[in-house]
Amino acid sequence: MAFFRPRVSREAEVRYHADQEISRSFPDLLEKARQTEQTLRDLRAAAADEIELLGAGRAFDQALTEALRAAEAGQRATFGVKAYDDRIARRKAKATPAGAMWTSEVERLRTLREDNRLWGIPRLPRPVPAIQ
Repeated sequence: MAFFRPRVSREAEVRYHADQEISRSFPDLLEKARQTEQTLRDLRAAAADEIELLGAGRAFDQALTEALRAAEAGQRATFGVKAYDDRIARRKAKATPAGAMWTSEVERLRTLREDNRLWGIPRLPRPVPAIQ
């Protein structure tokens, strides 16, 4: 009796190639995030006003989000085309050295983005409405 492996879906192949394209821009996006972080740190060190810090914090958040999306695409592409359709293939790929490297990078960027969202973007004080 012959056993045939089912091919991966066409949708998985398309997503795989799209993720490969997106992940190629990861080093540039990461460098852009580093530059915006340095700008934010310089503004904090110079005791800039909150409007400037708000703009720099939001720019850093956007740069981190773009880098995170590229890292997630690189992670999925590293896992391979079968991992798009198969949960077990995804788990096995995550245990490889390349998969573990991408997974740790994605987690690092997520943590950095959440930290920036919680503490890096200043909240502008709003006037309290008067009680009538």
